[in-house]
Order: sequence, then structure tokens, then C-alpha cells
Amino acid sequence: MTRLFFFFLLLALFLPPAVAQGEFFSLAPSDTVVGAVRTYSVERGESLIEIARKFELGYNEITEANPGVDPFVPGEGTPVRIPTMWILPDMEMSEQILINLSEYRLYYFFESGGSRFLETFPIGIGREGHDTPVGEFKVIEKIANPPWHVPESIRLEKPELPPVVPPGPDNPLGTHALRLSDQSILIHGTDKPFAIGRMASHGCIRLYPEDIPILYTLVPNGVRTIIVRQPVKVGVHGGRVYLEVHNDPYAETTLADAAALLIRRGLLGRTDVSKLRNAFEKKDGMPTDITQ
Repeated sequence: MTRLFFFFLLLALFLPPAVAQGEFFSLAPSDTVVGAVRTYSVERGESLIEIARKFELGYNEITEANPGVDPFVPGEGTPVRIPTMWILPDMEMSEQILINLSEYRLYYFFESGGSRFLETFPIGIGREGHDTPVGEFKVIEKIANPPWHVPESIRLEKPELPPVVPPGPDNPLGTHALRLSDQSILIHGTDKPFAIGRMASHGCIRLYPEDIPILYTLVPNGVRTIIVRQPVKVGVHGGRVYLEVHNDPYAETTLADAAALLIRRGLLGRTDVSKLRNAFEKKDGMPTDITQ
């Protein structure tokens, strides 16, 4: 039986239907943009943080898409944009995990039954001074119910912590973990879901508690894992050219960099320069139509 079968079996048996379970897409060879932007009306007592989790988004995505809306008390009935549309990162789409730190998002590309698929999740990443490294790695170990062996550097910050935190609801690694070939880096769950879409870890990559079992089930040992910073992405959808720009302080880019990417993809001649400039200056993390 294929991994895809196990994926749907896991969704059916173990996860409540109301819980988000990543964003799943079937990919055609020419696809460079997936998903769609939606609008949602805030319900009584909801925060943008709760809405982000409901729609499989991180804190960064929901707040950047809704500037001027209070993330904690947006107000009942307030319309908010749900930015569930993404330009795919500029990499080959063979079977691999691709993590774009600039957008706090993980993409897993895989094949099943001769077809190509994508599962994508929002993530939390390393905070300042504990930056998640970029580079090429691979998954070398999968761990269910992982104990947390507290690094000495963290015990110096928090001496009240024991040397090992056992599995359970207070374990910051959550229910599952994938160890990368840089053995200090894990992709794991979290006991602090509000930190998804933020720089909050000591370098590891965090997923929502409901997402990590999905990734754990889909990904086999040995899968290539690439971590990049791509604050600017371009793609084509429905014959229209789109630009997506993220405000990444660790990867400064210019309008000239965006134009160079469009030239490399053969798309600059189809682009409205004024729309390109406006989209670049907004840096709202959403695919924007810049077609001439």
C-alpha cells in the first residue's frame, strides 16, 4: 500500500474532521502556484492566532495579510483575508522536504501511483542567536513520543529543567520528531502552538501538534531536506504572472532582484512594472497578480 493510502487512513482514523491537517495538493508538471485566497468573518471571541491555526496558517501569514487588524481582539464580524495561496519555491520538485525560512513554511513534494503531490505546513523556526541553518540535509531518524534531552545551553538558561523531559503534554518536542543529518536539528511538534509562524525555537523546526503526525507518516527515512531563504518568488497561474514577497530581515532583497528572477523565468515581458513595484513594496507575503 502507498504512503498516500496511509495518509488518508491517518486522517480518517486519528484526527477529528474539524482539525486542519496541512494543505494537500495534486500537482501538474506546470504548476507553480497552488491554493486560493479566501475571506472569513471573525466569530465571537476569536483571535487571529486561532483563525490562523484553523486554516493551516502561521502567525506571520495571518497578520501580514491583515495589516491594521488587532491580532488578539480583531472584533466579531471583522472580515479577514485567509492567504491560503502560495507560489512554490524556486527548486526542483523531486521527492524532498523543502523549508523556506523566509515564509515560515515547509513543503513536502512526493510521488504516489505515478502522480505528483504536495503537502505544506506552517512552521516555527529558530529565534535570533539560534538561527535555523540553511543547507542540504536528509532525514536520518524518525522518533515517536520523543523524550527531550535538554541541551546544556538551555539548562544554563533554565536551570530548573531536568536533564531529560519524558514524553507527554509538557514535552516541547510534541508527539513525533524527524532528526536531520545536522543532528542538532529536529523537525518536531510543539506544546506551544501559538509559536507557529514565529522565530521562537533554539534552531529546530516546529509544526502544529495536529500536523506533525501527518508529516511523520508521509516521510520515509533518508528523504532529502533542503532549507533555504527565498523571500521573493514568482509563478504563473491561469495565464497570469504572480509575485510573492516576504519581509525577511536575514535575506535583504531589492526590486532589481525580483526583476532578475522574472527575467530568468522569462516572465518580465508579461509584467506591469507599476504592479511589480507596488507588490514588492507591500511585502505582504501573498501572491499578487502583476500581469501587464
